[in-house]
Amino acid sequence: MDVNTEAVLYSKNADTQLYPASITKILTTLLACENLNAKTNITVSEKASTSVTAGDSSIYAAPGEKFTRDQALMAVMLQSANEMSVAVAEEVSGSVKKFAELMNWRAKLFGCKNTHFNNPNGLPDENHYTTASDMAKIAKSAWLNPLFRRYCTKRYYEIPPTNKFAEARQLLNHHKMMAGRDYAYDGVLGGKTGYTDAAGATLITYAKRGNMTLVAVVMNSVNGAWADTKSLLDYGFD
Repeated sequence: MDVNTEAVLYSKNADTQLYPASITKILTTLLACENLNAKTNITVSEKASTSVTAGDSSIYAAPGEKFTRDQALMAVMLQSANEMSVAVAEEVSGSVKKFAELMNWRAKLFGCKNTHFNNPNGLPDENHYTTASDMAKIAKSAWLNPLFRRYCTKRYYEIPPTNKFAEARQLLNHHKMMAGRDYAYDGVLGGKTGYTDAAGATLITYAKRGNMTLVAVVMNSVNGAWADTKSLLDYGFD
């Protein structure tokens, strides 16, 4: 999709309902950008801290650990930290349930017709699904928020020691098409990766050449989505 005109340049199975995995965090981060100010401090609840299981993306935040808004959202977007997504949701809406209601309301405003979110991080849930077309609408709307762009395009970020953790945490953006990475692609600005067994690999990518900004959405990929995204961007820019 062309971000500036909303023209869809290429689509395949655009309205098939699929599991999004961690590209869900684009909407979570956007809602946090809209509802939290720079001075907000986020304290990780017991519930948020214990919401992750072994192997999940996480920064291993402890109950009672305090983060600034920027630290929390960098953890969500770069490290894909599932427990921090829950902590952010609780800070914005008071509970995951209330936050999911906000997500669904916002998605409808963006024109999403085949989407239902049930959590802020995209962990497997049969009531948590979207489509490539709906996800492109969400991603496009998020890109128009300057604060969101700051988190989504950051390649590296360091969270200094906190009240519960004595060492700095180093976060490296998981998007491998950004400059200097394994699948670097000219013009890629950032985006969000995702993966669960149920969802396969999911990937949202923002890229700009000249005056054209594109967003590419790949869902349920078996090969990591990098090659498909390259093909989409090549086609879009050509």
